Amino acid sequence: MKILIADDSIVSRHLLEATLRKWGYDVVVACDGVEALEALQREDTPALAILDWMMPGLTGPEVCSKIRQLAREPYTYILLLTSKSQKEDLIEGMEAGADDYITKPFDQHELQVRLRAGTRLVDMQAELLAAREALREQATRDSLTHLWNRNSILELLDRELSRSLREKGPIGVVIVDLDHFKDVNDRYGHLAGDAVLREAARRMKSAIREYDSVGRYGGEEFLILLPGCDETTSFNQAERLRRQLSQIDMSFNEASLAVTASFGVTTALPGQSWSPESLIRKADQALYLAKEAGRNRVEFLRFDSDDRVVEKQPATETVAG
Repeated sequence: MKILIADDSIVSRHLLEATLRKWGYDVVVACDGVEALEALQREDTPALAILDWMMPGLTGPEVCSKIRQLAREPYTYILLLTSKSQKEDLIEGMEAGADDYITKPFDQHELQVRLRAGTRLVDMQAELLAAREALREQATRDSLTHLWNRNSILELLDRELSRSLREKGPIGVVIVDLDHFKDVNDRYGHLAGDAVLREAARRMKSAIREYDSVGRYGGEEFLILLPGCDETTSFNQAERLRRQLSQIDMSFNEASLAVTASFGVTTALPGQSWSPESLIRKADQALYLAKEAGRNRVEFLRFDSDDRVVEKQPATETVAG
């Protein structure tokens, strides 16, 4: 485990460093309070810290106080090293955010026991963070595809629409439906259907931009949000996703499945009056047109009309499955 030691005394610092390395710690060294504060604010901040009380720049309690004000996670267990023994001084250090203290010159056995307690606390907090993250994942992600679930993708749509309104930018909305998905379940079974959904999700996730969002809207339907995309860009992005899905057959056990999808696209442009429901309704109308026209294609409907953007539509390909 990584541990920070901060002490302006070369002798004390070297003794402490040698002791901790002998016990198997990965030691980070700071020579004053300013260096210690910088080390404790890095991405790879040590889980444990031993701070001398009196240091140039910032004292140990001052470093403690500043770190606790940041309320960073994961938690750093801080031990103050001090020659002070007055009760009032020790209370001051603990109120600054220190977890424990040890007096100089330190007893190795006492230090080891206190660090062992700190390690247990840090490990416990890491377990709690992992459990919280697992619960968050369950609440926001679809359990099968690991994409955003329906509630989360709709919340993201609300958020992106608010940002588009604020920044006066467009946003593309795409609904995707896997073609003849019921036939996959009926012919190969639900395990194969699940495998197809997972692979389709993976391909779409790998093909969108970092700031786009894709979620499982329901069954074999997916909702994709394209911030900053006007009509042409939204259509082109959907067409690229369509090709990404259909270019290579999906394999399940010994079966090779040709899977395609239909795409309904619309775009909210600056100055238009829209709501999440109205945008999804328009994209769904475009999806219906794509199915009616033979599937495995992209259809675009302008949000403020029922005009199909047929001049951009590629020729329909043969539908597999």
